[in-house]
Amino acid sequence: MKTTNLKQILQKHTGGFSPVTPFDIREKKLCYIDLSDKNTDLTPEDIEDNEVFGQYIQKIIESNNADLAIGKYNENRTIYRKSEHFTPKGEEPRSIHLGTDLWLQTGTAIHAPLSAKVHSFQNNDNYGDYGPTIILEHHLDGQTFFTLYGHLNLNSLKNIHQGQYIEQGKTFCNLGNPNENGQWPAHLHFQIISNMMNKKGDFPGVAKPSEKQEFLEICPDPGLILGIKTH
Repeated sequence: MKTTNLKQILQKHTGGFSPVTPFDIREKKLCYIDLSDKNTDLTPEDIEDNEVFGQYIQKIIESNNADLAIGKYNENRTIYRKSEHFTPKGEEPRSIHLGTDLWLQTGTAIHAPLSAKVHSFQNNDNYGDYGPTIILEHHLDGQTFFTLYGHLNLNSLKNIHQGQYIEQGKTFCNLGNPNENGQWPAHLHFQIISNMMNKKGDFPGVAKPSEKQEFLEICPDPGLILGIKTH
């Protein structure tokens, strides 16, 4: 499916999607976390230390008198340098963020934005990776597409099976802590995918800069479903 068609379909249904969180983020005051190399306040040492990193995010939220912090879509991020998973030797590092991050508390319940079936799931337990991940398959106006939920807790992968029906608005997973979510402060990585490219339980959430346009075409702006500005 052409992503342009998917964008048009999602725009057509704007306002018809359920919040992915227990509250409607469209009604909350949001602030945006800059995780690009333009942010000189955040050092590599800060990013390595989840407690310090988490405190930094909370400070940004409080200083903006916000309810929630958002990690930007299509952001060229340097934070992934902390993991060889994104910067293998001899290869171009991956740094273009293909989803949106919602910085929330450990254990936060995540809801299906529209009816779905479970496409696939697995624990992507590389350092800096998604950790427990669930991918849902959706059908809307005759088109199929997918949404990915990363940095979950391990319990989210219990009692779930491929093909399982998930009703719109229902809780189907919870956020994990750094010890189980890939070593990050608690947050949800939410991503829209038009073509799974035969992958299961995983899909790149970060692309090489040289492949930016290709992957942004496959993974359109998550704000189309979340109903918020994401970049």
